[in-house]
Amino acid sequence: QLHLRNAGYAVHVAEDAVEAGHLVLRSPPDLIISDVNMPHMDGFEFIAAVRADHSLPYIPVIFLTSEEEGEIRGKELGAVGYVAKPIRADRLLDLVAKHVPGGRHLPGPR
Repeated sequence: QLHLRNAGYAVHVAEDAVEAGHLVLRSPPDLIISDVNMPHMDGFEFIAAVRADHSLPYIPVIFLTSEEEGEIRGKELGAVGYVAKPIRADRLLDLVAKHVPGGRHLPGPR
């Protein structure tokens, strides 16, 4: 989160998938970065729910995980990227810049 903010991105953080779902519905972001391991619902289930809501626009997803097999499942859900833990800031920032419209800045709430 700090690396993204320092790079000039607006970042909205959720403690779990339920809170993230509310944020996404209220103001669809340009990109979702989701940990695979979250309470209540894992990151894969969360993104599957986002993809199933046809009222939402397509939102690129980057998964964060310490599990190798997560990359395959993430790609099946249409993830545009995967960052293994421990997170390398340069890798994450490169992926974000590649998939955010305009290449550098996430807008604030719409």
